Amino acid sequence: MSADECFLGTGRGETSYRDAMNRAVETVIETVANRERPHSGASPEELAAQFDDPVVPEEGQRLEMTIDEVAERVLRHSVDPSNPRCAAHLQCPPMIPGLAAETLLTATNQSLDSFDQAPAATVLEERVVTALCELFDLPADADGVFTSGGTQSNFQALLLARDRYCDQQFDRNVQTDGLPAAAPSLRILCSEAAHFTGKQAAHHLGLGERAVYTVPTDADGRMDLDELDAALDDLDRRDELPFALVGTAGTTDFGSIDPLPALADRAADRDLWFHVDAAYGGALAVSDEFSTLLDGIERADSIAVDFHKLFYQPISCGALLLRDGADFRLMARNAAYLNPEAHDEGGIPNLVSKSVQTTRRFDALKPYVAFRTLGRTGLAELVEHTLELADDAAALVREADDFELLGEPTLNAVVFRYRPRQGMNDETVSNLNAAVRRELLNDGRALVARTTVDGVTSLKVTLLNPTATLEDVAAMLEAVRDCGDRVADTREVTV
Repeated sequence: MSADECFLGTGRGETSYRDAMNRAVETVIETVANRERPHSGASPEELAAQFDDPVVPEEGQRLEMTIDEVAERVLRHSVDPSNPRCAAHLQCPPMIPGLAAETLLTATNQSLDSFDQAPAATVLEERVVTALCELFDLPADADGVFTSGGTQSNFQALLLARDRYCDQQFDRNVQTDGLPAAAPSLRILCSEAAHFTGKQAAHHLGLGERAVYTVPTDADGRMDLDELDAALDDLDRRDELPFALVGTAGTTDFGSIDPLPALADRAADRDLWFHVDAAYGGALAVSDEFSTLLDGIERADSIAVDFHKLFYQPISCGALLLRDGADFRLMARNAAYLNPEAHDEGGIPNLVSKSVQTTRRFDALKPYVAFRTLGRTGLAELVEHTLELADDAAALVREADDFELLGEPTLNAVVFRYRPRQGMNDETVSNLNAAVRRELLNDGRALVARTTVDGVTSLKVTLLNPTATLEDVAAMLEAVRDCGDRVADTREVTV
């Protein structure tokens, strides 16, 4: 392609863009939409064999040829999260308003680090953040910033928590002077079911994973309050310094929600930064029926929320919200070519001072388009359907003789084991379920996840898809049975 065909802004570029977008849309519809199976079942070796051609050939080819190659080599072998039998992970089907927004934001290529690179986008992100703070009942001086997702949000929240603690307790500015001598004693508390990004953040913050004190959970997978009190007393006896308490609103496996009001009380009593990881469960806030499950979240110092889960937006899209927006000062900086101090004094919003990223996508457009198009009630209907489906799916598993339900769902994840015969010991069941999961990947009829519960390999369906039905769940269970029979025939029951 010539330069004037590669870029918008010329007559030929506009024609090329329209043709390319139409070709891409038709390719997605032909190769992905309404596909019977969520996955082709191709192995890594089979996939690698398709890419023998040079990635950077000496001479290029027509864009239509390249799109056709991508359709055959990539799209046909991609997982289809819009298929109702794709239920392995927290990988949502992206809604069409979000796909439209993705087209708009990628074509305009706004960079959210400075106002002069993204004027309207900057103002709109601030407006969406304000609406989110109101959705979670945060006070008027709350603020936030869009992130790539829960990993970044959790990291940034704990960064601010650490720096505020060091400022208050040691009169230490970590941004300029580094960690204080007491840093090896700093501690973060979270439940044993919390997302691994808590430990990852501790590593990246220079505290080490051992700085994370994991508190046991109760029978419902929630942080056990008696164990939390014992942990806090233990830290006192050892002269260790807790600075943050992390509550989870939607654990990865069971969707459990920690007792947020009680955690807020403990955090207030101990002057701990209270962070709520609501990357999974935050969307409950739009539902009149289920929002009470998030009671207490309004007392958090920070909240992580993802839009590429139960808000059904294309990856990546998340946000970090702060109860007191002034806490962003702990990480703010000025660069003469981006956000000079004169801009701060003149009220020009340069969002780079609130983010750990510099160049940053205009991801706020996606939930904005979704919110404006569906409204709160429309979004709530999507979320509520999946939670109700999970309850029905759990009943289906419970009633089956060859499946073992491992807990009642809080959100829309159902964890179970395939146990075709009574009296099978846990080791055999563990090996069988691991082998069934491998066989399912090769089979391609359904995608379910593998996890471990009490040391035994188990299976999980995460029912994020609002178009999925109980018949789809039954079909996934039947696929598990078929793969179990196939595994038994080949005697493949080792991990």
